[in-house]
Amino acid sequence: MTVREKDKKYIANTYNRFQPVLVSGSGAVVKDEDGKVYIDMGSGIGVNVFGYSDPEWAAAVAKQASLLQHTSNLYYTEPCVKLAEMLCAATGMDKVFFGNSGAEANECAVKVARKYAADNYGPERHVILTLSNSFHGRTLTTLSATGQEHYHELFQPLTPGFRHVCAGDMEGLERELKKGDVAALLMECVQGEGGVIPVDPEWALQAEQLLNEYGALLMIDEVQTGNGRTGALYAYMNYGLRPDVVTTAKGLGGGLPIGAALMSSKVSGVLGFGDHGSTFGGNPVACAGACSVIGRIDEKLLSEVRRKGKWLTEFFGALPGVRSVSGMGLMIGIQTKRPAGEIVRECVDNGVLCLTAKDRVRLLPPLTISDGEMKKAAEIIASAIGAY
Repeated sequence: MTVREKDKKYIANTYNRFQPVLVSGSGAVVKDEDGKVYIDMGSGIGVNVFGYSDPEWAAAVAKQASLLQHTSNLYYTEPCVKLAEMLCAATGMDKVFFGNSGAEANECAVKVARKYAADNYGPERHVILTLSNSFHGRTLTTLSATGQEHYHELFQPLTPGFRHVCAGDMEGLERELKKGDVAALLMECVQGEGGVIPVDPEWALQAEQLLNEYGALLMIDEVQTGNGRTGALYAYMNYGLRPDVVTTAKGLGGGLPIGAALMSSKVSGVLGFGDHGSTFGGNPVACAGACSVIGRIDEKLLSEVRRKGKWLTEFFGALPGVRSVSGMGLMIGIQTKRPAGEIVRECVDNGVLCLTAKDRVRLLPPLTISDGEMKKAAEIIASAIGAY
């Protein structure tokens, strides 16, 4: 049996995979089992921020794996502490909880918000507001937080305690806050799965002020937008926001599963012994990889992310087959006249891997993609977009 046949036989049918069986990669380039080469403009859905098999990252992971691959959180390990220190120093946050994914990071944020509100105001302050068109994960609770109804249809009843407001609707936000039961607002600065749609900066700042007035927390989901993706270490920094909780994952580990919930001094003491936990959270190998990633996201790299993002936005924005281009940094959504799914399939055939987000072609290339690779991929994508 081939790999594809065994996949269909033994793996749950939850993914509509493309045909390539990928076997090796370097930087922004990956090869399949037949030796065909692809430029990856999706980087594992925003995970491989330094591309495939980055030598420095691989060396850090291999070194740690040869020393200590896992220990429970009953003991101290240096990579976990080092990563937490790096994240706090880079963001001004106070403490970090480590899990294994963005969904777990968001679950932690929900628990922090509810316990903080219960401790300070009483158990009736338990509702988490999220934005319509948002996406926060696949667990039942983070699915409930997600503001897209089609994700909810098959999994009723959902976890209670979530309501949704529209980004930009200040009156709607205040109407919800006046009900007196809201613990926090959880929001993405750029709605990735919702179509790569940035939230209006002025509204975000006004929302932060309003939340402070009502004693509700501001929590930012940086699962897809974080770790340099938008041209800042975290997207909220582009907005001048000062969140109480920040969640991140994907690019943080550079290819290994890790998630983190960063807590400000306001909420850093909320969780006590036994209030939360994770068997694999803070795994030393994953943390060693993440230290390699965070340690190399500097202003030089971020300025290159902004420059490349600007070039891609202008390039695609000038094409006749493009209706609009949205996003921030190297997180780009291209609304096309031709169906996005057709474009992505044609790109695979022609040696470029990219993604969709609703009706848009979505690009999340490695932050270190070369200009030559980026421009070659852009031309192939443009050819698939056509004039239409």
